[in-house]
Amino acid sequence: MAELRNPLAPHLSGILDPDVEEGVRRQLATCGLSPEATSDAAALRRDEREADTESVMRPAFLRDIEKIIHMPAYNRLSGKTQVFSFAANDDVARRGLHVQLVARVARDIGRALGLNLDLIEAIALGHDLGHTPFGHAGEHFLNQVFHEHTGRCFMHNVQSVRVLDVLYGRNIALQTLDGALCHNGEFACQVLRTSGLSGFGEFDGIVERCWQEGPSVVKGLRPMTREGCVVRLSDIIAYVGKDRQDAIRSGLVGDDAFDDGLGGAYNAWALSSFVADIVNESFGKPQIQMSEEGFRELARAKEENYQKIYHAREVAGDFSEPILELFHRLYEHELAALAEGDESRAIFHHHIEPLTAHLSHYGRTYDWESDPDQTVVDFISAMTDDYFIATCEALFPEAQELFPKRSYFDYKVDGQKGRG
Repeated sequence: MAELRNPLAPHLSGILDPDVEEGVRRQLATCGLSPEATSDAAALRRDEREADTESVMRPAFLRDIEKIIHMPAYNRLSGKTQVFSFAANDDVARRGLHVQLVARVARDIGRALGLNLDLIEAIALGHDLGHTPFGHAGEHFLNQVFHEHTGRCFMHNVQSVRVLDVLYGRNIALQTLDGALCHNGEFACQVLRTSGLSGFGEFDGIVERCWQEGPSVVKGLRPMTREGCVVRLSDIIAYVGKDRQDAIRSGLVGDDAFDDGLGGAYNAWALSSFVADIVNESFGKPQIQMSEEGFRELARAKEENYQKIYHAREVAGDFSEPILELFHRLYEHELAALAEGDESRAIFHHHIEPLTAHLSHYGRTYDWESDPDQTVVDFISAMTDDYFIATCEALFPEAQELFPKRSYFDYKVDGQKGRG
């Protein structure tokens, strides 16, 4: 196969500089961690529980990985949209695949830099657990209604921390929680330096500010670990090319739609070139960074995705005002159900009761009564796309006319009708 070249970033070759490559080889040969890596012994947890004591077989951040993948919230990621909410195509990425792709990209970078791969994987697999159905459109709609009711802001990274730290009560390490909070790939940076965060008291104050002030706080967050910095950049790398592949696969754009001329092959180019660029620029340095050319190209590609994919009528148009109205109506309905205390309602049967039972195993409770608005947000943000649709169609019969009914057989792939 011919070597991929991006004419808009001609110096990004996907090849390590000779001195960096030699340094990586020496480090890998010793199987050692970089002095900048986060050790398992440094893991901080809210509770000193014997069950969470690290061992040779189950070091601290490996335990976090296992805790995360056994959460129902992790299982639901396979039913949540990445971008294309109503595409009848099993090959289009869902959020469950996205978090695995982020973990894969971040592990490649972290391995070369001698970082803690278990911490990297824990952050990557847990970073989107608080995401809504219908991707960032759903996040925007839920934030709008939540803000109208409470003045607070909903952002999926902040909700991810709540899922990890509160709703499932699994005593997740601070470094993992911090990585999830600070991952937000919508706010790209060329150079990422660690924050110096040292404890839960400061962290809890930052989380509360995020609820109260939203993007003005989140966009300034920096991870406390180099592993968190790697995941933050890897989040963008993982989706910028994959979303292009999905847009082409879904028929939204043609293979020649993008300025770099690579079409769906941009994903392969990005995975190689951006990873090598970060390793070249970060090896042996106290911060995680990209070259000017690498960062400029990543920002350019991300902006082009917004113009040609995320803001396209075929994507954004699926979320019309009537769909936004459903978020408002569902929110009000669930709030009323809590006020009435009717335990036959779904918010009790499908949300409060299962969480209460789960938390009881860890000596914790779900304080759903003190903040009904937060409880409703917990419920709606946890929904898969299909559950949200089914709930709205059951509660509001007219909603059956709003959601597109798409078949596996009513779109074209390579000129042929049929399943993608």
